[in-house]
Amino acid sequence: MATIFSRIASGEIPSFKVAESDKFYAFLDINPLCKGHTLVIPRQEIDYLFDLDDDSIAEMMVFAKKVAKAIDAAIPCLRVGIAVIGLEVPHAHIHLIPMQSEKDMNFANPKLKLTSDEMAEIAASIQSKI
Repeated sequence: MATIFSRIASGEIPSFKVAESDKFYAFLDINPLCKGHTLVIPRQEIDYLFDLDDDSIAEMMVFAKKVAKAIDAAIPCLRVGIAVIGLEVPHAHIHLIPMQSEKDMNFANPKLKLTSDEMAEIAASIQSKI
């Protein structure tokens, strides 16, 4: 059975897409820590990021860098933080989080409640910078 992230990347489940390639897909987190919180996933269904082969993980980081640069250009922030937790969904993923301070990277923080219109606007803003 496909993971929720595989179903999102295939278009079976709607998402607020930020970027995609033949190997990777980036979309807004539906429970963001801050505006612009994006997830980057490999299209290959693999549970743990560090189980990806060396070439794939290197390519994923280059793809994530491109997305992070677009987030930085679209969302006012001091930096875009990166986190790999990997316990929430059994599909490798990277969190890219626009930060004003290190506190913005605390996953215990309350999540934002954004409307679909706000999410679409944020996704379009990031997409326009890629």
